[in-house]
Amino acid sequence: MSRPRRVVFGWLIAMATLGASRARAQTPANTNPAKPTRCTLIPQPNTRLSTDTLPNGQQIAFVGGGALFKCPERGITLRGDSAEEYPDREFLIGHVTYDEPRLHLTSDFLTHYPADERIVAAGNVDATLPSGSTLKGPVAELQRVFLPTRPRQKIIATQRPTITVVEKDSTGKPMEPMTVLANNVLMDGDSLIYAGGQVVITRPNLSATGDSAAIDEGKETMQLMRNPKITGKKDRPFSLTGDLINLYSKDRKLNRVIARAHAKAVSDSMTITSDTIDLRVKNDLLDHAYAWGATDRARVVSPSQNMQADSLDIEMPGQRMQLVRALRKAFADSKPDTLKFRIEKPDTINWLQGDTIVAHFDTAATKDTSKTPKIKTLVATGKAKALYHLAPSDTTLRLPAINYVIARQITIAFDDSNKVSTVTNVDSISGVYIEPKADSTVKGKNAQKPAPGKQVPKSIVPLPPIKP
Repeated sequence: MSRPRRVVFGWLIAMATLGASRARAQTPANTNPAKPTRCTLIPQPNTRLSTDTLPNGQQIAFVGGGALFKCPERGITLRGDSAEEYPDREFLIGHVTYDEPRLHLTSDFLTHYPADERIVAAGNVDATLPSGSTLKGPVAELQRVFLPTRPRQKIIATQRPTITVVEKDSTGKPMEPMTVLANNVLMDGDSLIYAGGQVVITRPNLSATGDSAAIDEGKETMQLMRNPKITGKKDRPFSLTGDLINLYSKDRKLNRVIARAHAKAVSDSMTITSDTIDLRVKNDLLDHAYAWGATDRARVVSPSQNMQADSLDIEMPGQRMQLVRALRKAFADSKPDTLKFRIEKPDTINWLQGDTIVAHFDTAATKDTSKTPKIKTLVATGKAKALYHLAPSDTTLRLPAINYVIARQITIAFDDSNKVSTVTNVDSISGVYIEPKADSTVKGKNAQKPAPGKQVPKSIVPLPPIKP
């Protein structure tokens, strides 16, 4: 073969190996050191063979018309349209097939390094593992078991490969596969996958994105880092973001997701923000949520009520909010009923605070699971305070009655339209109830006798500022 032809082949080798080191390594410990791994060229009917000598004295064999190499000590078979055989490697060109007990691979080019148990494939790489999982991409490097320095097989793929992971349930039945798309992927052994650069992970009813990810199929765990996001895609979608997200599964079904630092969970019925959010998942829907934080207090926002505290415990079977417990320095607020009276300041709110606040929602009020459950009651205990705007006794007036109370326990009841119905208290310490008058023209002269059962101090004092 002419010198220009060798130059072309040399360029192809450089592209396929991507600058991989050609340093030699010792024979793997599971073989006889006196008998190094050998791959033999098996002549085919159309095989054409020629040889050449490099300036350093090394012999090269050029194979055309179909090349077949077999490495019996490893159970490896290599096929290609043509090949170059060097003392330390085989380079196959065109319609390459690589077969061994743990891998089937096809590509346009492939370089095999027998001594250090490594292959580098380039161009339309398509690899299949015994589990059925596949890898497709432009470039991949297989590093076979090489004791003692390489106890597990590794596959390194670059230039944005796609990994399809075949999963099975507890009975061994195949499930819908998981796909991993990233700029770079390392498959370490049978269960570890590390992905970096614009990672996109797709599972049935769930998708995940981030800058990097670590997946342990054996332990059924996943970690997403740098701008991660989880999105549930079933009947009622939800999303979770944070600086770091961990996912845990059992029998290939997601059952727990934890987001740390700047965590935020969004569903159709609420939004939760906090330092840390711990979501429990059942049948691909949110079932329970915990939120806590030191620098960023836990907050939950819903169409009918907002709450914040040092920590939140939210029960939401079927992803429908049922019970919210706000613990330590709890605070709840909502908008007054502007249909029954006029609010002069648009930022006016009803509020309730205490050591603990418990919110009850009526999940049985409607069979339409797409609607947010209505709030039934708010109960504050421990240094409880409340300020609420109520409909006046004289319904012809368009100004609200105002109730402010301090007590050991305060209960706010809501009507079917999510508006305040009654405010009751236990062991009241002090309070103010103010009713508007029809002829009130001067601010501060609208005090009126309270309705029966309401407690008013001897002197009406200015209402305190809000202290969430």
